Amino acid sequence: MMLPLYQGVMTVGAPVIEILLSCRAGRGKEDLARMRERRGMTIIPRPAGELVWLHASSVGESMASLVLVERLLHEGVRRTVLLTTGTVSSARLMAERLPERALHQYVPVDRPAWVRSFLDHWRPDLALVMESEFWPFQLTETRSRGIPIVLVNGRMSERSYSRWRLAGPFARPLFSTFELVMATNSDQAGRFLALGARRVLATGNLKCAAPALNTDPCAAEAVRRQIGGRPVWLAASTHAGEDEIVLETHSRLVRDRPDLLTIIAPRHPDRGEAIAKMAFGRGFRVSRRGAGEEPGLKTDVYVADTLGEMGLLFDVAEIVFVAGSLVPVGGHNPVEPAHFGCAILFGPLMSKNAEIASEMVRRDAAVQISGPDHMAEVVSNLFTNSARRRALCWRARCYVDEAESVLDSIVSEIAPYLEVASAGSEG
Repeated sequence: MMLPLYQGVMTVGAPVIEILLSCRAGRGKEDLARMRERRGMTIIPRPAGELVWLHASSVGESMASLVLVERLLHEGVRRTVLLTTGTVSSARLMAERLPERALHQYVPVDRPAWVRSFLDHWRPDLALVMESEFWPFQLTETRSRGIPIVLVNGRMSERSYSRWRLAGPFARPLFSTFELVMATNSDQAGRFLALGARRVLATGNLKCAAPALNTDPCAAEAVRRQIGGRPVWLAASTHAGEDEIVLETHSRLVRDRPDLLTIIAPRHPDRGEAIAKMAFGRGFRVSRRGAGEEPGLKTDVYVADTLGEMGLLFDVAEIVFVAGSLVPVGGHNPVEPAHFGCAILFGPLMSKNAEIASEMVRRDAAVQISGPDHMAEVVSNLFTNSARRRALCWRARCYVDEAESVLDSIVSEIAPYLEVASAGSEG
């Protein structure tokens, strides 16, 4: 009953959806040049042969999916992977990172006509969904066409799980559309089983197998020369409400380390100017990478408000605070700095990467701070205790080196569906 009602609302609600898309475009949340893709249309022809559709909602999921995309293409020389995402920032990153024979499109809004248009054009042989993006009509329409759907890296927060449980009869037919659910751990697997998924495995977290972010060694060396031999730490992917905490931490640390450099890399680079003004208002000398400024020897705070350079920053800063974890965002992926052998800390709000955070803390590969007041204490200790800092760096690197088996497990479970898809495309 609820599913037909949802479809009816999404069908007659076209004028409202168009207004919402226009408002989002006005705020830079939609790509005006590619808005037709949100309506299920495209100017790109479907490549001949087997096509695997992989949906990853935003930056974190799309970055984690890259190792899977590369493996799928390596093992299927006539295979094309269509990666869909829903955010402008993820589209920009994928334009730089996707390999040959991989295409990017914006995912269509979950209106019946738009989803049908998308599926009519692309005709995927297999659909893979990353993590927790569950669009009712997208799933049911894909399933109705006989296209197998596999959930990869399946996870949902306690809050989302509670909501789906309340949905009752609406949830069960939705989650039964998955041929296979590969959950990040046994607890997550239990949630999907309770919601009606038919076959569920706990294969581990694909984000552990995410490739190291790109870095330009020459650019990194140039930044090191600009910094000199000063102590430096990085607050990576900060959100509103965290920059103030980082600046307050700098104020405390600089009492004992007057030559300290604090780098703030906002999750959304368009916040860079506001952060710089905030730091300047506190009396700090500020440089902005987005404005072409260098972190000179007298710079107190360096605002790295550019896109696609986080790998460079991890390469430069040995101590890294993974942000999004002191405000209710869910915390970003600590595996990314672990690839660079950084000493990692994050806050208590790590729901989006809870399994990874818990395991890294358990293995002493990262430090979880209790809150804003604890940050200065931990960072100061890492600067002072070099043995402790080096041990954290080494264990973080070991953690990601051991995580490659997750990808092997996921690909092994997908293999039978890929064989059917390959045979079908050749037929």
